[in-house]
Amino acid sequence: MAFPYDGLNLDDAKRMLAAGERKANDLGIAYNIAVVDRGSHLVAFLRQDGALIGSIDLAINKAVTARIFDKTTEQLWELAQPGKPLYGIQHGNHEKVVVFGGGIPVVVDGHIAGAVGASAGTVEQDIAVAEAAIAGLGRST
Repeated sequence: MAFPYDGLNLDDAKRMLAAGERKANDLGIAYNIAVVDRGSHLVAFLRQDGALIGSIDLAINKAVTARIFDKTTEQLWELAQPGKPLYGIQHGNHEKVVVFGGGIPVVVDGHIAGAVGASAGTVEQDIAVAEAAIAGLGRST
């Protein structure tokens, strides 16, 4: 059976970024938020005024990591600890794999449609902004 949805497009990404930005504003933190498609390619990126420069690549790489492994970056954190099955994974893909929270795959109708990454606050805040972005899509399951 074919997947009836082609994955995240620019309109989807704009809705997600707007929702993530609202959450960032609620937190009072300037954020970097990235949305990637099913192929892990950047669809859209938002850098709020004053957002940390060091978080630009982190937001993008969190989104890419979540998509290429189809796991949240928080789950990868747990699996990448010493003695765990993915220990050292953060050194793969040219050191661009991020293994702390804020990257989440986007699932639509049971299929991965892309991913979102958020970076600027604590891990918990990054996760909250990413989750708000996904909620803003209005079609994930």
